[in-house]
Amino acid sequence: MGSSSFSSSFKVLLFMIPLAVLFGFVSVMGPRASTSPVILSNHPWLWSSFSSSSSSSNNNQLKIDVVASKAKAVDLHSTVVMAGVEDKKEGLLSDPLNLNRSSSTPTAVQPAVRVQDQSNSTMEIDGLNISMSTTNKTLGVAVAAATNETHAVPMKAERKRAVTKLEKLEAGLQRARVAIKEASIGNQTQDPDFVPLGPMYWDSKAFHRSYLEMEQKFKVFVYEEGEPPVFHDGPCKSIYSMEGNFIYTMEVNKQFRTKEADKAHVFFLPFSVVKLVRFVYVRDSHDFGPIRRTVIDYVNLIAGKYPYWNRSLGADHFMLACHDWGPETSFSVPYLGKNSIRVLCNANTSEKFSPVKDVSFPEINLQTGGLTGLIGGPSPSRRSILAFFAGGVHGPIRPVLLEHWENKDEDIRVHKYLPKGVSYYEMMRKSKYCLCPSGYEVASPRVVEAIYTGCVPVLISEHYVPPFSDVLNWKSFSVALSTRDIPNLKSILTSISPRQYIRMHRRVVQVRRHFEFNSPPKRFDVFHMILHSIWLRRLNVRIQNDQSAVTS
Repeated sequence: MGSSSFSSSFKVLLFMIPLAVLFGFVSVMGPRASTSPVILSNHPWLWSSFSSSSSSSNNNQLKIDVVASKAKAVDLHSTVVMAGVEDKKEGLLSDPLNLNRSSSTPTAVQPAVRVQDQSNSTMEIDGLNISMSTTNKTLGVAVAAATNETHAVPMKAERKRAVTKLEKLEAGLQRARVAIKEASIGNQTQDPDFVPLGPMYWDSKAFHRSYLEMEQKFKVFVYEEGEPPVFHDGPCKSIYSMEGNFIYTMEVNKQFRTKEADKAHVFFLPFSVVKLVRFVYVRDSHDFGPIRRTVIDYVNLIAGKYPYWNRSLGADHFMLACHDWGPETSFSVPYLGKNSIRVLCNANTSEKFSPVKDVSFPEINLQTGGLTGLIGGPSPSRRSILAFFAGGVHGPIRPVLLEHWENKDEDIRVHKYLPKGVSYYEMMRKSKYCLCPSGYEVASPRVVEAIYTGCVPVLISEHYVPPFSDVLNWKSFSVALSTRDIPNLKSILTSISPRQYIRMHRRVVQVRRHFEFNSPPKRFDVFHMILHSIWLRRLNVRIQNDQSAVTS
């Protein structure tokens, strides 16, 4: 009897022990807060440029539904909301003192991932902080494969995690952020070539330090996939010349380009929209499909071959386009349009251009491929014409300008076509102000042409973000008007005092170096200013990788 009782008690004990172990295991391993692959910084000094998408407490966390297939990144769909963006029309460097100030914590990407394994079975995973399996490595984040068995995870005490290359990269960027912030309240940094000074800059000391940090740290990885003429090529002698010149210069650059992708801060997608339009688009077909499919296939290719696109959901990648179809091309891939840095001439906020993450760069018409005969002009006292414009009638603004001022006033020289024998550039050199109305698209090469000739640009546009507005205070050396101001154009320009005009003219000459194209590039020229704008956007993004190495 006693033996039977002892046997029953022993069986109960054997049954209870596994339950206790299982309960303890679940308590330890049960729901963890996920860590995100991307954190979008909300530092005001990098966010205060212009208004962005409105944010609320309900959308501070990005919700992403990811469907991962082995070689396709373009099945990804996300809605990116950047929190903490205030509606201030200032440059990204206008208030670097607020670098570490924020009303809320940085916004994190916290996806709910639907993973498909090699046997086509699926599972739902909330968050990404889980162990890595052998499938779906193209997703670029830690993902567990779906199986029919439950595997216990061995636990080790005092595990030490090694610092990853990505974390070292991000630490370097954080040191750069701190250095830029401190420079704003410190002494001006000395430089043998050029020291930015004056009201043309939102914060000249912060800009200078940021530029130097870029020179020391910034690395760009250029994907080598793709064949010319659509990839690794572009126009260098046309109104779209900066598209081709940047691609070529970036390809041969030894200071910023790196062949080691793990050391890169950003990744360049080297396709030319101009060449896509010329060689892929079927003329007069009104079918954008071939261009869209080409971009989709290219992103699929690099996403399947490298981990970097999916690691950041495209946030540390950039494309560049001066063609009017640049924005539409970017929307071929959802993350390219929403997350990636888009470097565009057509910087139109009404067409989803976001100054927080996108870059406005100048449209420069290099008909000969160089600057010969384009740079320079007389002093203000030798400029007899108040304002000048000559150009074709297209878009909604130019017809209004011609209606009010074409051949109406000797001081306001507005022409559809210049008289025979009259030089366009000589007319600019004789004028105090050069009118730069938008055409079908917001950008115009006249802005840079005016700066080259020492003529104060008058920007007549709607929703246009001028180039390098993150650094340059355009109000100090240009005049910005809307369409409704056109009837009062003369009274507006004549109300500017001669003393103020002379100041503006002097500032135009001072900022000209930032718009000059040089081959090879020179410090602070247009190539470096484009890179600096990309550098600033990269400072505005933090990337985390869940595939962190762990050492015992």
